[in-house]
Amino acid sequence: MEKLWRKTVEFHGHECPGLAIGFQAALAAKEYLGCTYSEDEELVCISENDACGVDALQVVLKCTLGKGNLMIRLTGKSVYHFYNRVNGKSIRLSLKPSPKPMNKEDYKKYFLSKEPKDLFDASETNIDFPEKARIFNPIICDKCKEKTADHYIRIQNDQKLCLDCFNEYKRFYINV
Repeated sequence: MEKLWRKTVEFHGHECPGLAIGFQAALAAKEYLGCTYSEDEELVCISENDACGVDALQVVLKCTLGKGNLMIRLTGKSVYHFYNRVNGKSIRLSLKPSPKPMNKEDYKKYFLSKEPKDLFDASETNIDFPEKARIFNPIICDKCKEKTADHYIRIQNDQKLCLDCFNEYKRFYINV
């Protein structure tokens, strides 16, 4: 376990409480879902934050953005959804409040010293099982001439435009 933690720290660049949270979430997912790591897309993770813990998910579970089996759903919560495509199991892990305020070093030690069941509330995931990553066709934007994946192209005035060049019609976006 120490060797895996060191490898995780090396990847991330430093030790911190957030990395320890992601590390423990990844270990819990491995245990619950009955897997080791994801060579391709057998294991999928949706993280509800883009904080330090996401790096631990990449090292421990081999879930990555580039492979398409790590997704970010920004809610700012320390919540992680895990899916095992092989056996159909899934779990949602939500970080429990810590028992008392601590400094950064004590938080890190606290997270690393506990069992995942003591750190996270586990429940069924409430997000649909994500589809496998797709390969999209590249389209050249008629305005900037840069390639973009076809599902990001918008049609405006008979032109195929990337999201940067597309002028969204905002008339019906009424702020309260």
